[in-house]
Amino acid sequence: MQDKIEKIGNASIIQHGQLNKRVYLMKLDSTDCPSTIIQNINKLARENKYTKIFCKIPASAAPLFLANGFLPEAQIPAFYNSEEAAFFVSKFLSSDRLLEIETDRLSDLSKLLNEQKSMSMGAKSTRTEGITLRRLDKADYEQITEIYREVFVTYPFPIYNPGFILKSIEDGTQYYGAEIDGKLVALASAEIDKKGKNAEMTDFATLPQFRGRSLAVLLLGEIEKAMKVQGITTLYTIARLNSVGMNKTFLKMNYCYSGTLIKNTHIAGKIESMNVLYKHI
Repeated sequence: MQDKIEKIGNASIIQHGQLNKRVYLMKLDSTDCPSTIIQNINKLARENKYTKIFCKIPASAAPLFLANGFLPEAQIPAFYNSEEAAFFVSKFLSSDRLLEIETDRLSDLSKLLNEQKSMSMGAKSTRTEGITLRRLDKADYEQITEIYREVFVTYPFPIYNPGFILKSIEDGTQYYGAEIDGKLVALASAEIDKKGKNAEMTDFATLPQFRGRSLAVLLLGEIEKAMKVQGITTLYTIARLNSVGMNKTFLKMNYCYSGTLIKNTHIAGKIESMNVLYKHI
């Protein structure tokens, strides 16, 4: 049961379906009328009995969304072309979805934020002996799929489908992997918006037997270097609130926390809250 990715309006992109029980406005194209998009996604959510509408939008469109009942959950400054901010706004269509946040994990996050400075010092001393990092290509798509199948019970996008991985590579998503003794054991990807000069750092996965070796930190550093060469200026991630390790990885690399998306994403078998973190390079 995977959610669908579709075009709406002229060139805006949404994802929606019963897995996440939401509409996600992934991209609001500048040629589309925001008020028409709002009407259409509201209608789509009502017809399918979704419980959340989640939108990533430029700051210029935020007042119209807020006036239509959306709540701000996170913000990234200088997101589009190092100039305009991005707002992450949501409309909750179920009180349960709004209220059932993982309060104990918010306490863990607060502790991590207080410890961020000392964590970033540790990232600089990460050992790389015996580990090879490289950009993956179409020839690696089956290995990529196998790792995602082993690591994730559920995921908001069909990353354990070989066809999806292959098409995503052809469409410009860049995958990077860590190898030990010639075996691919960890990977991550960058979903790039070349026009907006931003990229989402996502799909981090490490095989269970190779965890504890800071492979995610090494991969993130490798991707950051590649993005800088390609002219990308803003990096961000939407990380599970429940994953202390993943949040720690980004805080070690000096990402800034900018908000929590309440009960936003179906991952690891259930709908979870997600943290937005970003970094300018």
